[in-house]
Amino acid sequence: MSIKTDHRHLYLQVIDRLKADIENGIYRENEKLPSEFELSKKLGISRATLREALRLLEEENIIVRRHGVGTFVNPKPVFTSGIEHLSSISSMIENAGMTPGTVFIDATECTPSDDDIERFQCDKDDQVLTIERVRTADGEPVVYCLDKVLAKHLPADYVQNREVSIFSALEQAGDIHVAYAVTYIDPIGYHEQVSPILNCGRETALLVLKQLHYDDNDRVVLYSKNYFRADKFSFHVIRKRV
Repeated sequence: MSIKTDHRHLYLQVIDRLKADIENGIYRENEKLPSEFELSKKLGISRATLREALRLLEEENIIVRRHGVGTFVNPKPVFTSGIEHLSSISSMIENAGMTPGTVFIDATECTPSDDDIERFQCDKDDQVLTIERVRTADGEPVVYCLDKVLAKHLPADYVQNREVSIFSALEQAGDIHVAYAVTYIDPIGYHEQVSPILNCGRETALLVLKQLHYDDNDRVVLYSKNYFRADKFSFHVIRKRV
């Protein structure tokens, strides 16, 4: 069936048609689309027009093109969140109607590196606790978490009582309140260590959120590096005109 039914640019019509086909289940998540030759013939358009439509659909993260393999439908993210508010991973999972869980991998104490000393403004004799965890949704691994915090800010039995969130543990003593965070987001491809832990294939991208958490006195009290499955999570920010 030809899509030449209105006066808009053809590539816009192609985009709408493919979005509708995906929404209606004609092309399902992770399914390979027909070849450019087959698709352009089916839609009654040139391959150049189709390529432009596919380029824009890829920018919208609706499809992904894998060199030498083909074009695939990206799955819709299960979890979405604005990054203006400092919310927990657990709450994001719960808001999607799923049960959050935690798999602890390791927790180690060591003397601070030069980066740690600069980050936390600590002494070289302080101990830095590094906590390695995997967060799950209904038992499926979705986020790999690496957290660093000065050991003196946590209860002595925190490693044994790890069901308490790091935020809660930091605030138990009463002199620390996590007020805000500065976040850096980097998209990456396959990660040799993290991707297998999250059951990701080489085609699945990751979103890395590096966060410096500050208390009311503008001190860094927690450094987090979280790897989110990009096919499960999406983040957005609301920008206001000034």
